[in-house]
Parts: sequence; structure tokens; C-alpha cells
Amino acid sequence: MTMLNLKRVNAASLYRLTPNHRPLFYDFITDHGIDYTVGFTPCDLMPGIEAYEFVITSPQRRPPSHDPKLRQTILALIYEFFRNKRSVMLCLCETGDDRQMLRSRLLESWYDSGDHRKTFAALMAEIPDEKGSMNHVALVMRTAHPQSEAIARQFNDIIGLFREQQE
Repeated sequence: MTMLNLKRVNAASLYRLTPNHRPLFYDFITDHGIDYTVGFTPCDLMPGIEAYEFVITSPQRRPPSHDPKLRQTILALIYEFFRNKRSVMLCLCETGDDRQMLRSRLLESWYDSGDHRKTFAALMAEIPDEKGSMNHVALVMRTAHPQSEAIARQFNDIIGLFREQQE
């Protein structure tokens, strides 16, 4: 199981994260009074691969305001997650509020900024659901992950299976 160093995360974060009751989950409150829970939950979509789904939730369901501190806080947590060179992160952009495209673009903008393309490999896909809405899915891992080719193949196979189910 992946372990995260909360002291290191808080040293790089602009909001103070506190441990949640769930392992690998943390809570914080923004300057705008919005509560967030962020973290990683084990994902069994990829048998044989220790992968985690990145989750960010806010119980208030208020529209987020532009908050650069929020971005930095989330990135501090993600960078700590990837200190383990074998980490694999899945992002399933929630569709409940029709903001999945925005969430996908935020992930892509992080990946496209700086030198992330040298350090990380990101595989992105869209899967239609039964209502025709597009679900945005991404897998992120270090480019030097020893199983990167097998993981990429397995991810693409899974995406293909989900797409076939919708046809």
C-alpha cells in the first residue's frame, strides 16, 4: 500500500490538510469556506497493478471559485503520491454535475505545464455512458515505471471493453 508523508504535503501545500478517517484521505477548508476531502482509494479495475483512484469531493456542492491555493494544495498531494516511483493514479472525472470536461481540462493543463511530460505518462480516454454523456478517464504514472507498457496495454484494453458495453 502506498504511504504518504503528511508533513511533506503540508510543507508544500497552501492549505493545511488533516487526516480523514479513511486511509490516504485528507480534509481541508479553503479561504472561501469550502470543505474538501481529497485522497486516493485502491482501484481494482486493473488486476495485478497497484493502482489508486484520485478522489476530490466537496459536500457543499458549491461552484468553485478561482483559487490558486486549491490547485497548489492538490498538486502537493499528487506529487507526494508520486514520490513512490511505482505509483499509478486513475482519475475518473465525475459526471453528476456536467463539469467532467472542466475536470478533464484541469488535469490536462497540469500535465501540459512544466516538464510533466518528461516525468509522467498520461493516458486519457472518453467513454460514453448509457445517456450519451462522455466520461473522461485518465491514467497517470511515471514514465520510468517498470511496468509502463503492460499498464498502458491493460488500460487501453479496459477502455475498449467499456466502449464495447455501450455499443
